[in-house]
Amino acid sequence: MRIVLMASGDFAIPTLRSLLDRGHELPLVVTQPDRGSGRGRKVQCTATKAKALELGLEVLATPNINDPEIVERLRSLKADVGLAIAFGQKIGAEVRGVFSHDCINLHASLLPKYRGAAPFQWCVINGDEETGVTTFRLVDRMDAGPIYVQRRTMLRAQERACELHDRLAAIGVDAVHATLEIFASNPGFEPVPQDDTLATRAPKIAKEDGHVRFDQPAAVLVNKINGLWDWPGARCEFVSKATGKSETVMLAMARLGASDKPAEKPGTVDFRRQVATADQYLEILEVKPSGGRLMPFEDYVNGRRIQPGDLFTPIAV
Repeated sequence: MRIVLMASGDFAIPTLRSLLDRGHELPLVVTQPDRGSGRGRKVQCTATKAKALELGLEVLATPNINDPEIVERLRSLKADVGLAIAFGQKIGAEVRGVFSHDCINLHASLLPKYRGAAPFQWCVINGDEETGVTTFRLVDRMDAGPIYVQRRTMLRAQERACELHDRLAAIGVDAVHATLEIFASNPGFEPVPQDDTLATRAPKIAKEDGHVRFDQPAAVLVNKINGLWDWPGARCEFVSKATGKSETVMLAMARLGASDKPAEKPGTVDFRRQVATADQYLEILEVKPSGGRLMPFEDYVNGRRIQPGDLFTPIAV
């Protein structure tokens, strides 16, 4: 089939590779424009653009795929399918109408659950046991179109959002190919409408969402820490009882610790190097100090000479 891929993030890369491996034509890859990134605002292209150029594909970077000139260019390609994956722009009806089979999206949740920009992060943050991917027909409302294919998977112990992202990207390859097979073998197939009464939201996560407080239940904190890595990261302040010095630290991975009710103030490090929460202890597994490298918590404990009574506190805002 002739497929126009509309994508920006690295979530699309496994599918991009697989489409070429299986002999599909990709006459054009549409992506977001190059943008400044990081402290130096170094201009970078999207992950999809970088991979597409590496593979010798034609790429169009645009801030507005719905521009009339772009719509006509897409129409001239006579593509069978439009495929959007983590694209970052609303795709209007004129664009959707230029494809002979359909214009579809690969989404990192089991729709109608987690419509929005951060589905796999909220899945971890909310402590879900199961998630998956969905291919669906694009419509005017975000992530609300009828469903073609879903693939399910169980979350793994201490699985972080970045790890789930990569697993879902791989699972998505099968969902996309199953959808293309429907177009090839059953062109009259009608996708199944979503039940809007079951819809939940997965709004974009901001840097400020990474602030953590230890006066919450341990399970809530574990899910938040793991669900916010590797961006924006769960942030707090480490305060040394001996010196009074403090530094910002990102908590990169955690799990439930001892189940006994803490006697200490929430955020206090105990004799096991576990941290008191509202209901039990939490075990930090990995951290990234401000300006430092990602490291096992044991290395951080040894390097900072952490002692019982030291404290992890919320960042002042």
